[in-house]
Amino acid sequence: MSDPVIRWREHATTAVLLDGFHALKHALRFGADVPVAVTTGRRAALALAEELAPDVHKALDALLTEVPEAVYATLVPRPHPTGVAALAVRPSREDQLRALAHTPRTAPVVVLDNPRNLGNAGAVIRLAAGFGATGVVTTGTLDPWHPTVVRGGAGLHFATAVERLGVDELPPGPVFALDPEGDDIRGVRLPDDAVLAFGSERSGLSAELRARTDHLLSLPMRPQVSSYNLATSVAMTLYHWSATV
Repeated sequence: MSDPVIRWREHATTAVLLDGFHALKHALRFGADVPVAVTTGRRAALALAEELAPDVHKALDALLTEVPEAVYATLVPRPHPTGVAALAVRPSREDQLRALAHTPRTAPVVVLDNPRNLGNAGAVIRLAAGFGATGVVTTGTLDPWHPTVVRGGAGLHFATAVERLGVDELPPGPVFALDPEGDDIRGVRLPDDAVLAFGSERSGLSAELRARTDHLLSLPMRPQVSSYNLATSVAMTLYHWSATV
């Protein structure tokens, strides 16, 4: 087997960083191509797999190479407490677009309109994967495959389609956008092919996305409470969809 550091550097500029045991575990479960994985404690990592993820134990046993902590620290900007890191091949844009555009859809697409917070985007992707959403689309400048987003998503980018698109490139389907002035979501049934749009944490829906919207919806909220966290809003909306299908 070739030197893991050499293999890491060969892939580092184009691959996705899987930061920590759980990110690698999820990526493997959902078919990610992982060319290199390292750990500061192989025995401890495999014991963790045996306890928490026996379904990927065999794959981890074949993948993981132990390296000194000093070497590990040169590969990962912010070393994870589990002492595990890997690189995965990012899915092609073509494959992501194909998954998002596939019809008939059996689950919604979540759109984050000009999101600003990398951690929020990661949390939303994790939610979307958990609910079985078709995918998560971001508009604007935030890269949904940024290492901080992948860290927040716990490797679940590989469980759903994730891509950055313009508003004019959104997948087909009726657009339901969340807005305080919209109709109460509790009186609306969300179809499986819905495109669920959420505005920026600071400025809400962009004019471009609002013009593309078919239905404005609001979440129930106690008076004098100004807003929910973005990931909370997505969770409430996906739960409403899942409870009414």
